[in-house]
Amino acid sequence: MSVATDTTTVEGGALDAPTGPPRKSSAASRLARLTGSTAVRFFLVVIGLLWLMPTVGLLTSSFRDPADIASSGWWTAFGSSSFPWIVDLGQLTGANYDSLLGNAAITDSLWVTLAITIPSTLLVVVVGAAAAYAFACLDFPGRDWWFLLVVALLVVPVQVALLPVAKLFNMMGIFETTLGVVLFHTAFGLPFAIFLLRNFFAEIPKELLEAARLDGAGEVRLFFRVILPLGGPAIASLSIFQFLWVWNDMLVALIFADSGSPPMTVALQQQVRQFGNNIDLLASGAFVSMVIPLAVFFAFQRQFVSGMMAGAVK
Repeated sequence: MSVATDTTTVEGGALDAPTGPPRKSSAASRLARLTGSTAVRFFLVVIGLLWLMPTVGLLTSSFRDPADIASSGWWTAFGSSSFPWIVDLGQLTGANYDSLLGNAAITDSLWVTLAITIPSTLLVVVVGAAAAYAFACLDFPGRDWWFLLVVALLVVPVQVALLPVAKLFNMMGIFETTLGVVLFHTAFGLPFAIFLLRNFFAEIPKELLEAARLDGAGEVRLFFRVILPLGGPAIASLSIFQFLWVWNDMLVALIFADSGSPPMTVALQQQVRQFGNNIDLLASGAFVSMVIPLAVFFAFQRQFVSGMMAGAVK
């Protein structure tokens, strides 16, 4: 038995190998090969380390004595010139965190921030998922037009609604209350939530939903037993986005939150004194304010990546 290697016959005729000059690689392909090289990866690692330096500086400053912070930079805490990457434990102290935890304004603001962030995230996820399910899987008059209206709300800046909503909340008696801040964040988080989840739910096979309906599942049961479990990655991504937005917010908190019990971003701003003579308190407080959303992100990192990649490949 012989195997032909040079030509391929098609309907009795020989298909000659293509002739002509070899195709030149495109600029995109050359760039793709370049980005996969070791040198570029090393460059990206260096950029990442430089990007993390402010965080390392904030962490180091939060453990340093106020006198050391005022007299030298945070990098001086990393040992002698012989061992530049070894931390000099003699310059570090936990007194800053003791004073932070002993500051009632900061600790109370932490609980206020949680009281605002957690309900705002849960409401956006639940209401947004229900609305997204209706837009993706139910048929009702004007569905596409209503969805276009929701998409149009994505471009409305928060600053436009501050004064009208403040006047409305004042008439309702919820201005400068935690409830008012939660409602504001929920209202402005819903358009993005509906847009993100609707696109994800629309990719769920219709046959699966029809099979569940034939088995006697109602819309409510279908939503909780089928849609929500399948939409876990997208819901996790939305939860991280909403949590970070609300946790780090300062503008809405300055206007709508109670000035007597503000969230942590406002409380830290109120602690700023002339010439920054309480930098030890600010450094430790800022790091605590940063590390909590980081912990939330890393806890749901796998679901976040899955949610961002959902729908990219059919």
